[in-house]
Amino acid sequence: MSSFDAQPEKTAPADPTEVDPAAVVRAEAAVRADAFGPLRSLADITPGEDPSDVLRHVRSRLATFMMEYKFALDEVETKTNILREEFELIHDYSPIEHVKSRLKSLESLAEKVTRMGVPSDLGAIREEIRDIAGIRVTTAFVEDTYQIAEMLTRQGDLTLLARKDYIAEPKENGYQSLHLVVSVPVFLSDRTVEVPVEVQIRTIAMDFWASVEHQIYYKYAGQVPEHLTRTLTEVARIAAALDVEMGALRSEVQSLAEQGPHPPDGV
Repeated sequence: MSSFDAQPEKTAPADPTEVDPAAVVRAEAAVRADAFGPLRSLADITPGEDPSDVLRHVRSRLATFMMEYKFALDEVETKTNILREEFELIHDYSPIEHVKSRLKSLESLAEKVTRMGVPSDLGAIREEIRDIAGIRVTTAFVEDTYQIAEMLTRQGDLTLLARKDYIAEPKENGYQSLHLVVSVPVFLSDRTVEVPVEVQIRTIAMDFWASVEHQIYYKYAGQVPEHLTRTLTEVARIAAALDVEMGALRSEVQSLAEQGPHPPDGV
């Protein structure tokens, strides 16, 4: 299951002034019990300080941290949309069908930090968790996925940090997608921050399969019956075969167009 599918749509960072009262009560009890060490670390606060100060500093730092990812997400999404509009204008065609973005919620980020055993340090979180901000680009044809990846990664202000080609080497469950992690500079009033953004590029067929697979895994809370798992794998094979057939059809159409118009049969 793609980490992208498990996340909600892009939202603005949480307002650091808004705190759930019940959560504050629980947090204050945890601080007094010295069980809120990770938050103290994030806020650079020493033990013994007022719990309310801990919460206020933590929420402020987290809000700034997530704001940086939002800006990076906006930047990469803008770059992608520029490429799409340029192709539509110049070539009367665009390899990009859809663009979708999402920013992890703080709850989801906290769960992943715990699950992965990442230190409670924002620098470590940025280094270890690369999918806090994500863009999904959907194309019609397989070759377009690689074309989009090339156009993005050759832009001078983007740095390619990682690349996983699940199209050339699909996952065991049949999942196919081209994953990139790029670093984009975010220019703030007092500093420049390099922020990683995950970019997933896949065809319409791949995206349809991944969306259905996510829904099934969500319904069964990850414990999918074996017969459904086998069916999903087979459907992934069919989707891959469809992409191959559509690619061959496109190549034939392009070849015929390059040869120019043909006279009708019998003429």
